[in-house]
Amino acid sequence: MEVEYRWAEGQNNRLPALAAELVHRQVAVITASSTPSAFAAKAATATIPIVFGVAVDPVKVGLVASLNRPGGNLTGVTNLNVEVGPKRLELLHELLPAATTFAMLVNPTSPSTAEPSSRTLQVAARTLGLQLHVLHASTERDFDTVFATLVQLRAGGLVIMPDTLFLAHSEQLGALTIRHAVPTVYAYRPFAAAGGLVSYGSDETEYYRLVGIYVGRILKGEKSADLPVQQSTKVELIINLKTAKALGITVPLPLSGRADELIE
Repeated sequence: MEVEYRWAEGQNNRLPALAAELVHRQVAVITASSTPSAFAAKAATATIPIVFGVAVDPVKVGLVASLNRPGGNLTGVTNLNVEVGPKRLELLHELLPAATTFAMLVNPTSPSTAEPSSRTLQVAARTLGLQLHVLHASTERDFDTVFATLVQLRAGGLVIMPDTLFLAHSEQLGALTIRHAVPTVYAYRPFAAAGGLVSYGSDETEYYRLVGIYVGRILKGEKSADLPVQQSTKVELIINLKTAKALGITVPLPLSGRADELIE
């Protein structure tokens, strides 16, 4: 068996051409690990099976007809990374109870993720009595501007929303939050391991295991239309205590007790 890899490095405008390449190669199945890549794959072929991994409701955004009977040539796995966005803001609020102004970072070139993320977090902010600014980054070059803006806004902390661009630069973003002393929460463990304060999101090992199982079943002859969309419900909380100390943040014992991992 041969596996073909294509990686857009967080640049969504490259996805249609990459998907077309895979279709041209007549691959047996396409795995799409983000919402934009799933849409690019769907636009490129109506016959090659596609297994997606997304953080949004695939019915609402139009990827499949229904969860139980997806129909067509797509099925896959969803995670809770968009859904638990408000919880990330709550975690920052718990760590920084005196702060009233926060910011969130989204990628405007991924509207199917950015728009619901913005809506749900704004609702959560109003409920908590917080002011929330929405910042945008569509390329790595935007990161320095984002952190300069955070300083101008005097934001108490930052919530980074799930996106392949930010995932590809998790370690860089973790380092930037340390350099600029901005308490930040993101979805993925590599961010916390690189110095980010908190990561809270889907267990990626479990999530991609489910995607891989579906790819295997399709390669053995099952049809994507007959495989219901699954949801990966396991989430993990990781706190970097070393970063908390550097930022002068005391992590409440109840919160550290809830953590799946503490980085010291």
